[in-house]
Amino acid sequence: MNKVLIANRGEIACRIIRTCKNIGFATVAVYSEADKNSQHALLADEAYLIGAPPVQESYLNSKKIIEIAERSNANIVHPGYGLLAENADFAGLVEAAGLIWVGPSPSTIAAMGDKGKAREIAHQADVPILPGSPAIPSSSLDSLSTFSKQIEFPLLVKATGGGGGIGMRSVRDEAKLFETAKTVSELAERLFGDGSIFLEHRVDDARHIEIQIFGLGDGRVFHLGDRECSIQRRFQKVIEEAPAPRIPAKVRSKMADSACRLAASQNYSGAGTVEFILNAKTNLFYFLEMNTRIQVEHPTTEMISKQDIVYLQLMQAIGERPENLIDDPPYLSGHSIECRLYAEKPEKNFIPSPGHLKLLRLPRQSDAIRVEASYIEGDTITPFYDPMIAKIISFGEDRNCAIQKMVLALEQCQLEDIATNLNLLKAIMRDSAFERAQTNTNYLEKNIAMLIDL
Repeated sequence: MNKVLIANRGEIACRIIRTCKNIGFATVAVYSEADKNSQHALLADEAYLIGAPPVQESYLNSKKIIEIAERSNANIVHPGYGLLAENADFAGLVEAAGLIWVGPSPSTIAAMGDKGKAREIAHQADVPILPGSPAIPSSSLDSLSTFSKQIEFPLLVKATGGGGGIGMRSVRDEAKLFETAKTVSELAERLFGDGSIFLEHRVDDARHIEIQIFGLGDGRVFHLGDRECSIQRRFQKVIEEAPAPRIPAKVRSKMADSACRLAASQNYSGAGTVEFILNAKTNLFYFLEMNTRIQVEHPTTEMISKQDIVYLQLMQAIGERPENLIDDPPYLSGHSIECRLYAEKPEKNFIPSPGHLKLLRLPRQSDAIRVEASYIEGDTITPFYDPMIAKIISFGEDRNCAIQKMVLALEQCQLEDIATNLNLLKAIMRDSAFERAQTNTNYLEKNIAMLIDL
């Protein structure tokens, strides 16, 4: 029997467990002391304490996770997203232990995880990239002005080892460049063990568009459409939808082809996402990064493609490649929107708001509404992890229908004794700019005061 250890926590662990149960795979959860009564630990067939609440002492303890996999006789390790999901060293340890790693090869993870190398790979694959600098070590920040003169402001200062918006700051002029770069470099050193950064031109009227790809590991790649992820706070996504609205068919096709070409150049294996910046004025697109894992927002793609991406990942990992989807890609239909419900205070720069969930009512699930959550009423959201309470996903025959389904779903949500972004999500759904699909990556920053007052 196949047995899957989920090297993660929270809603993604619950999500993976659900698919495993559907296909008869046994499951093993790991949990920290803070998560001893968590849903993912309760749902799994087996659960093992891994350490103290801080992630460095628990969910990032690679050796302990391998030990538990061996002790429980698990033969497969699924990393989910975040934590160790894009850690090439961990993937290597999994394979060295004779276990099956659900994801691309460690070498691919390493190559795409280094943002400088990823830009080079994209360029070699004839995928458009934004003007930028090479990697700048923390010891060479005095060379910043040399590179900034070659790249038009505004700029993004990025950690070479960062991802998902972590280790990224915007700077509009030379005066703030060194200070911003130093901050990013120190953060990168602390989070990723590498203080290297690079500069990249920032597109002000930008949309964040991504393509869900799946590779068979032999150069063959198919895609499951695109998603829009432009509504963000602090470069972290809040609302996503599939497909991305208001994109010319030729541009959409070129982005998908570019994503598949990039993945094929790496003989990519499994699920991945190629992210692009799309200039809202010119419809020119540029490579942003590649995530070598499943995405938080993958349910929107599953809703329009009727595919279980976790199932595809597991089948690929055990050698049962979904080759039929190369010649006969899934038909994409309808529209799907995902709202991330967070325990946070939007009016105070989205600071987390951990606490006790005295009351928690989430929408009833149906063909039109899907809920991914790992908390139930009475649980406590601790300060140790991401404050996401749940993901609420709607589906409709078109975008307007999906919006209306989401509005009704959000109205069903009830929470007490904890601050959340629920009212903000409702306000965005009612905002005319969102209804017209006229948002970009600056939308929340520019409109937060107005949205909070709605």
